[in-house]
Amino acid sequence: MLIRCSQRALIRGARTLSVAATGISPPLSDIRVLDLTRVLAGPTCTMLLADLGADVIKVEETSKGDDTRSWSPPSAPLPKDSPEEASHLPPESAYFLAVNRNKRSVTVNFKHQEGLEILHRLVRSSHVLVENFVPGKLASMGLGWEDCKRINPRLVYASITGYGQTGPYRQAPGYDVVIEAEAGLMHITGEPDSLPCKVGVAVTDIMTGLYAHGAIMAALRSVSQTGHGVWIDCNLFETQLAGLANIASNYLIAGNEASRHGTAHPSIVPYQVFPCKDGFLMIGAGNDKQFRLLVDTILQKPELAEDPRFSTNTARVANRSELIDIISTALKRHDRSHWIDRFTGVGVPFGPINNIDQTFAHPQAVARSCTVEVDHPRAGKVRMVAPPVTYNGRRMPVRRPPPWLSQHTSAVLQELGYTMEDIASLRSKGVV
Repeated sequence: MLIRCSQRALIRGARTLSVAATGISPPLSDIRVLDLTRVLAGPTCTMLLADLGADVIKVEETSKGDDTRSWSPPSAPLPKDSPEEASHLPPESAYFLAVNRNKRSVTVNFKHQEGLEILHRLVRSSHVLVENFVPGKLASMGLGWEDCKRINPRLVYASITGYGQTGPYRQAPGYDVVIEAEAGLMHITGEPDSLPCKVGVAVTDIMTGLYAHGAIMAALRSVSQTGHGVWIDCNLFETQLAGLANIASNYLIAGNEASRHGTAHPSIVPYQVFPCKDGFLMIGAGNDKQFRLLVDTILQKPELAEDPRFSTNTARVANRSELIDIISTALKRHDRSHWIDRFTGVGVPFGPINNIDQTFAHPQAVARSCTVEVDHPRAGKVRMVAPPVTYNGRRMPVRRPPPWLSQHTSAVLQELGYTMEDIASLRSKGVV
């Protein structure tokens, strides 16, 4: 009886500690995710699930793993005491480290019958499967939705593709930069007198990972209510259409075709990047009050607020070029720090164009502890962007560093019922 009470006390204490450390208990700690994704959209989705406590088992190709493992430099340096069993592997690429925290890595040869059996066992023991193969590819290998549903009727099966499971482009591979071009984003990105431009990061991949993550959370809720599994069809093309936001609405409602405006706004002036003597500022005077504060208090040109060419936003849009020239000339007379001091606290939205070093040194990033340092078994101390959401003022912890290739193969196979002799045999045959 004393032992039972002690065990209960330990469990209660562990739960209390967990809540104290994270704000809430990790809500997906009882969920296993079978991760058959690679590159960015899928791994972003599964990392978000892992951050919430899910046991994410990342299954990779046996010899090279996720494509992004070879996307280097840069890579994390390898310390002298790096684990011997991973000494044959290349350094851990920065790209891979960015989106694979809190996961376990297993390598399996899908094309081998014994490898397929391993995957089937994982399907049986998982709540969620996430994959980003071309439609029909996994079905041809015995791992499609219908195959997995027979093995596990309660499974949430999330397919992330370029264009979706149906339609004339269903077999086309999904590349962020191609979808940015094909689904409207590149058409509205860049300066009006220059070439269309991609966004600086693979934003369509990231948005798709976010949509897939939300869809999986909804599907898990549905399974708890109905007992039936769910097949999620999430793709880059439709995600990018949804990401057009008001630009899409302008066209669908009013038939307005969009164009490129650089950092400027088609309907608000001044609302764009301006050059200073030694850098750039983004200024967004979104209404007449803010414009008056800009020209009167900051630029000390109160006559501009009374000028009929600039006194209303409609007039400022009509006389955009003249006003932009006046503001640019004024700002170029002083360096950026001068103007930051002048803008601060006045009430006109603004921000400096920071490089990445300045971004992570930003007082808000420092105050909010927006990075986290983790101990990687191969790379030593690795600094990463922290999970961006807090719960009761606490972030979810980084429980595991991003795994090296095949780091957890033996442990996961043992959980599935394989003996060490079985695992040695599988290794000798190239199955794992």
